[in-house]
Amino acid sequence: MSPPSPPAEHPTAFPAPERWRLSVAPMMGWTDRHCRYLHRLLSRRTLLYTEMLTTGALIHGNAAQHLQFNPEEHPVALQLGGSEPSDLARCAVMGQERGYDEINLNCGCPSERVLRGAFGACLMNEAPLVADCVKAMVDAVDIPVTVKHRIGIDKIESYDFAADFVGTVAEAGCRVFIVHARNAWLKGLSPKENREIPPLRYDIVYRLKREFPHLTIAINGGVRTSDEIAEHLKHVDGVMVGREAYHNPWLMIDWDERFYGEAPGVQDREAVEAAMVAYMERAHAADGAPWYSVASHMLGLRNGLRGARKWRQVWSDHRLKPQPPRAVWALAQTHGVRDADDLAQATAA
Repeated sequence: MSPPSPPAEHPTAFPAPERWRLSVAPMMGWTDRHCRYLHRLLSRRTLLYTEMLTTGALIHGNAAQHLQFNPEEHPVALQLGGSEPSDLARCAVMGQERGYDEINLNCGCPSERVLRGAFGACLMNEAPLVADCVKAMVDAVDIPVTVKHRIGIDKIESYDFAADFVGTVAEAGCRVFIVHARNAWLKGLSPKENREIPPLRYDIVYRLKREFPHLTIAINGGVRTSDEIAEHLKHVDGVMVGREAYHNPWLMIDWDERFYGEAPGVQDREAVEAAMVAYMERAHAADGAPWYSVASHMLGLRNGLRGARKWRQVWSDHRLKPQPPRAVWALAQTHGVRDADDLAQATAA
């Protein structure tokens, strides 16, 4: 398919491509509101994504709870999983009413659960259906509707497959595509293996940007350093970082300065940890969120530093769950593993 003409202007002004210059990937079980709060402390400009929420969970479940986020998280995008245009439009409206800055459609997850539900990566085989889904959402909301997808399915490795998908969906009004530069193997590989075994083919994503210059194209997959981000940005509009941002969140500390020309919001890890403790207290007061569900997301904050292992041991010690977070923080500050043992034993007694 030849690249389509630029889509007609949306009634609401569309954000500049720099909105998608840097983002943290939606990751199931990881990028909840507590994780996103941590990431926002480290970068004011990076775009944050929710975990994928299915249309069924929002329509038939507790939508208010599922859609909850902290106002500090902006800009924050809601990722949806589904394949029924009317359901997706309904959920997109929910997201807009809740205050999200973007609706993203998942066309990249290869797990068996999404395959059974007929959404995720298998939708790349049904570009016209994805186009219908996008159009339904674009017509329903005034915020950007974007798509995250792979470069191919199973053994389909031609550029034309990815280009046909992007071209078809772009005609429905999508202007932003986040492209995981691996194929999705729908059978024979686990989700974890799908993140590692299919080879990375960055050239496919670079070519998409060259041949669809009016679209915003962001790349995802295997990015581990800020230097790699800088290299990708020579070819595409944006870079989405996944597991590395979660396991090594301090990676994000120089992103605002290096990629946006702005001073970082915090200067050291101690300030981030203190802010997270205050957040733990607020979250618990607001809705009973336990401090340890928050702390689990910051265990990589001191990666590479002396004493990091003992610091993680304190924050992840299940015996300390009855203690207030400031007591645990005090132990962690001194890497007080022995003191943590004593406190846990005293609590048990």
